[in-house]
Amino acid sequence: MKNLHSHVMRNVIIAVLLISIVLTMAGCGGSGGISGKSVTPLPRIRIGRYASPSVGTVFENPDKIGQHRYSGGSGGKKGILYTCKAGHVDLAHTRKSADWTVYLYRNFSDRLKKKETKFSFKFREPARYYVELTYPANWDSIAQRQKDAIILDCAATLAQYGAYTGTMFHEMLTWFGYKSTGIWSEFPSAFAWEDTFSDLFGTYMAGKAIRDTKHSYDDAMTIGLDSELKMLGVQPRKVAVRASKSVHGQWYSGDFMWINMKARNFDTGFDDGSITPWLVPGLTECRGVKPEAYPAPKLDDIRKYGFKVKFELAPSAAKGKVLKIVWPDKSHRQKRIVPDLHFVKLMDYILKNAAKRGIRATPDFVP
Repeated sequence: MKNLHSHVMRNVIIAVLLISIVLTMAGCGGSGGISGKSVTPLPRIRIGRYASPSVGTVFENPDKIGQHRYSGGSGGKKGILYTCKAGHVDLAHTRKSADWTVYLYRNFSDRLKKKETKFSFKFREPARYYVELTYPANWDSIAQRQKDAIILDCAATLAQYGAYTGTMFHEMLTWFGYKSTGIWSEFPSAFAWEDTFSDLFGTYMAGKAIRDTKHSYDDAMTIGLDSELKMLGVQPRKVAVRASKSVHGQWYSGDFMWINMKARNFDTGFDDGSITPWLVPGLTECRGVKPEAYPAPKLDDIRKYGFKVKFELAPSAAKGKVLKIVWPDKSHRQKRIVPDLHFVKLMDYILKNAAKRGIRATPDFVP
């Protein structure tokens, strides 16, 4: 009877996991993309993982993460790595944010070449992002070669900013109760300690790949990711597993299927302009190493060319909650928010809410 019970329970768990994966895929597969006709297909779906040794988590060997692929093939490994300077890195989040960056870049550069002033886009989450550009007064008189270089840099920066903003807002939406499946809450994964850095890391790597004129995007991402991870001190798989297990009870509790994130990294970079990753303390392989903060994309890097940029987003999910936090006075409430102005306010609310829930916002603890 005991063996029969174990067999039944195993089948039930497998069935629940399969249903969860299917529903998650369905939830992630909603409409998204640029307004009007896109010049490139939407990025593939990539499912992120916890950085804890639980069901569904795969820890990767850094020398076997594969070739990056925007489309076609496997797309490259999508598990968890550990680096001395950036802590845990979720390759699915990194590759996903990189691919969305290049998707936006290809479309933004197309719009800029046509001198379009207004366009919008959305990711698979329920929010739409609006961009309004005013071109420099001398735009039409700039030599074409110089103009092409400006378009490349501006489109790349705007794409990095757009993808980065979208990933940060996704974390906020899940904190406020957004469910991509419509059934299971994604609150447990909101601002998981590796998420915000992994997302920003993807936009950073995509920016480098876009500006690499000697290689295709896929090849540039593959080469660049390998080089950057080595610079960050990427560790063998066994170290990544040990690092995750060592923070059990401090950063998270539970195991197998049910994980409770007790500490989360709320650093989005919209306050000080960078994201600092969390490092697992006490690892002998990384003794004395300091975290490597990465810069967040800035619209000022477009304005330096003489452009005026207006970037807004209109939320759909958690709309009432978000707008109420930004504009407590209902008589002044608007339908769109400005990330550079309002994300700090949203994060201030989330930090206070986290404190009430007993969730820590710092990685420090005594092993």
